[in-house]
Amino acid sequence: MYNIKKKGSEVFMIPKPLVQVNQAFLVITTLLGLLTTPYILLLPFLIGVITLFIKQNPLIRLTQPLLSKDATAYRLEDKAQQLFNQSIATVCLGLSLLGFWLDLNMIGYIFGIMVIGAAGVALMGYCIGCTIRYRYIMWKHKRRQAKSG
Repeated sequence: MYNIKKKGSEVFMIPKPLVQVNQAFLVITTLLGLLTTPYILLLPFLIGVITLFIKQNPLIRLTQPLLSKDATAYRLEDKAQQLFNQSIATVCLGLSLLGFWLDLNMIGYIFGIMVIGAAGVALMGYCIGCTIRYRYIMWKHKRRQAKSG
């Protein structure tokens, strides 16, 4: 991806259109999986697992050459945040698959709908994963301050 130097550290960024491709992929494949066969959920789940292991999303890497402008011309998204969001989606997809596998279909549908909802809302501009991560970071910071003060 693209790295930007900030005060002695590097921040890796991803162009927003590539993030949106991943979000749309999650919405479409999860919706298809819930409406047709849960086996389709294996595709976004496996891509999520690969992404979390190698810290590179194969779908984003595949669609990167389709950008019409230089990547830095787009709004950039924090790679660490995207990995956090991907981990939430992957866990939910895994729980959805597990629910269907155990014949607990309601669990499968609930976790699948959570993925569709979160990725769909993210496409509209609100990042639920960002809010969760921000609150978690603030909680850790306050906890650390309470211990030291």
